[in-house]
Amino acid sequence: MRTLVFTLLIVVGWSAHAQKVAVVMSGGAAKGMAHIGMLKALEENEIPIDYVVGTSMGGIIAGCYAAGMSPDQIEETMLEDNLLRWINGQLEDGYNYYYNKNENHPSFVKLNLSLDSTFNFNLNSSLGNDLSLNFAMAEKMAQPSAIAKGNFDSLFVPLRVVAAEIFTQHEVILKSGVLGDALRATQTVPFFYNPIRVDGKYLFDGGVYNNFPVDVAQNEFQPDVVIGCNVSSKIYDEYPKDEDDKLISRSLLYLLLDKSDPADVPASGIYIQPNLKAFSGFDFSKAKALIDSGYAETMRMMPEIKSKIMARRTCEEVAQARNRFNNRTNPFLVDNIVTSGFNGSQQRYINKFFKSSKRPLYFSDVKSGYYRLVSEDYFKNIYPSFSFNQTSRRFNFQLARRPSNNFQVDFGGVIATRNISNIFLGLNYYYFNRILTHASASFYTGSFYKSAQVKARLDFPNFGQFYIEPEATFNNWNFIEGKDIIANKANSTILDRIDRKVGVSMGIPVGKQLKVSLQAHYINNNDQYIDSDVLVSTDTLDELLLTGGRYGIHLATNTLNRKQYASVGKSYDFSIDWFDLNEELKPGSTSLLRNVAVEDKRRNWVRASLIMEQYFRRGFYSSGYYLHATFSNQPLFGNYQGTIINAPGFLPIQDSRTLFLQKFRAFNFVAGGWRNVFSVRKNLDFRLEGYLFKPLEAVVKGNAQDPTLTNEITKIYFAGTAGFVLHSTIGPISLSLNYYDDKKNQLGVLLHIGFLLFNKTSLE
Repeated sequence: MRTLVFTLLIVVGWSAHAQKVAVVMSGGAAKGMAHIGMLKALEENEIPIDYVVGTSMGGIIAGCYAAGMSPDQIEETMLEDNLLRWINGQLEDGYNYYYNKNENHPSFVKLNLSLDSTFNFNLNSSLGNDLSLNFAMAEKMAQPSAIAKGNFDSLFVPLRVVAAEIFTQHEVILKSGVLGDALRATQTVPFFYNPIRVDGKYLFDGGVYNNFPVDVAQNEFQPDVVIGCNVSSKIYDEYPKDEDDKLISRSLLYLLLDKSDPADVPASGIYIQPNLKAFSGFDFSKAKALIDSGYAETMRMMPEIKSKIMARRTCEEVAQARNRFNNRTNPFLVDNIVTSGFNGSQQRYINKFFKSSKRPLYFSDVKSGYYRLVSEDYFKNIYPSFSFNQTSRRFNFQLARRPSNNFQVDFGGVIATRNISNIFLGLNYYYFNRILTHASASFYTGSFYKSAQVKARLDFPNFGQFYIEPEATFNNWNFIEGKDIIANKANSTILDRIDRKVGVSMGIPVGKQLKVSLQAHYINNNDQYIDSDVLVSTDTLDELLLTGGRYGIHLATNTLNRKQYASVGKSYDFSIDWFDLNEELKPGSTSLLRNVAVEDKRRNWVRASLIMEQYFRRGFYSSGYYLHATFSNQPLFGNYQGTIINAPGFLPIQDSRTLFLQKFRAFNFVAGGWRNVFSVRKNLDFRLEGYLFKPLEAVVKGNAQDPTLTNEITKIYFAGTAGFVLHSTIGPISLSLNYYDDKKNQLGVLLHIGFLLFNKTSLE
């Protein structure tokens, strides 16, 4: 009898010790982060994890765990500020290279097209930008992939990842290859991220065909127990009649994340479904709460888990095994930059970004080079990965060319309650061989503002990198009486400005955040205006012609989070310019000079200008300063009106460029103010801003319409604005009350939808 009992104890003990556990994690976008909490609870309670299988976000978490990351390390990664940048397609913090940043324009829709040699267009159907996500995935998975030699059974824990092959419409089980590629493939939501090639096939999100791959775990590993964690149940059990219009834009995600059946998990296993009804698949900013939800539900299920899984693995044993795996890492040195899909000249261009004369490269060199390269729009479709050479014990960095977007169309504009509405169209074409050529044309049309601009930027990777950019710009502003809800109607501004420049600039990067540009332009401007406050039908306008050259140096940086109504980041802009212009004044009927012969005059001056903007964020409140100082020896022109029109201006508020603010113009001034931004709710801000303008030498009108300078120290002018801004997919929607110390434009209410942005004048 004793022998029988002893034998049974040995068998039971051996069975418990030999019990193998597979953990299956479903897709669910942001909700998949609940899997991290589940893994934390299992490890803390010494539940062994022998295999992991996942789809989409579940595949990402499973892959991170199999790569030797502890649940705490995975959580730390998901809570990083950079996570949202990776997902939203923004460049990683600290790698925002300003050198390739384009001038702000009012576009809110960009169509990425591929134009081939037969002039056929193909539309890039992806909505998201994956350049940061791709590199982060390749970086974090390079070492474990090298340790496992491409065999997912040799990872810290054996892994299977489920993806989908669209053309033959079947699931693909990834069990070998480059780990980063497998994890990137399984979360490629169709129409949001571009697919990637794995083993010569384009793969998409595994949730298309198998979002809860319990069957894969059973077929691949034959585990004794399956723990299935499902986070993808539909939020709506019944049709959301009152919300369907709002939710239709997310229809693809709801279609992919089908309602998984608990019966997929066998009776011997455990089915875990965290309570995530308060969350959506887009709540990446709520990572901590999602993780906690997964942890809480797993702890609630722990009695059942322990009753079905007798085996135990202590935290110390798991940590030791994880350390043994991770200690097999190799120095992160890169021998070669390997490109595919590029010709020889293009490869030489790309290699210039990676210190081509230096080998091996440190990882920091590769990362800097990659982000410098993809900061240019044309290269945003490059796919990066690391492969390991078992002979040299070093890595290769691979850059694969996906279908390029060499033609882009931008649409935008603004609708406003004053006559400043306009439509914007931008056309961009890229040609890449020995150098990268970016030809662009942009057009604005509206009653207040019209513009046409043509540029051709030629990027050279030599001598550290520089570009040459010829351009031609035509601007026309028609300052007629505004139609504010509240406005001073007693006086009208009559001013029609035609502004033309043709020239060339050369730009050089200075580190990551600064750019220096040298500029030379020929200017041909025509200003038409009256010298009184009232225009009658028989009046003729004064005409001021300015022709000549402008030559300058410009130093700038910009990390602001938005093109307009920023609340995070900073922007500095410093310039020194020399002007050599010829002034020709043709007096009209309202001028006291109409019977006086006015000669052409040569005007020369130097101007230095500094504009600074920076924000400091604390929770829902962000505040920042805006400073502007200008110093010059600009001479007075033939009459007051022509002088003040061409004097530098302080333009701090969103509609400042749409108003002719005489009190806020001077040759020499210092000005600044404070901006307060309160986040009322997601994407809705309340802004309160105030500014002071101090002319060091004010331009005033004499008795004969002649300009004179005064340096009266007490003259300080105030401007302020208060209003709400909703940041929408079509740009800001703003309702504001604006005040200026200017008798013609003292108080106004402005509602606008879209970006209220214009080109600068040739003298700005």
